[in-house]
Amino acid sequence: MQNQNQKRRLLQPAEMARKLRVSPGWLRIEAKAGRLPHLNAGGTLLFDPDVVERALSERARQGVAPDRGGKP
Repeated sequence: MQNQNQKRRLLQPAEMARKLRVSPGWLRIEAKAGRLPHLNAGGTLLFDPDVVERALSERARQGVAPDRGGKP
């Protein structure tokens, strides 16, 4: 567990997408739709990897499938 005084590294969409093995486009869509926690800093989306991974784990636990934009 991190000490509260340590700074967390926030990732840009391309970095976070690589970590999650998803496309940056999917990540942006999910964030802008409010389905993934993120920060918006001057128009740049930023992600805390620990927070995003917890959110996705919770979605999986609840059985919420990822939105595929209407595709089966």
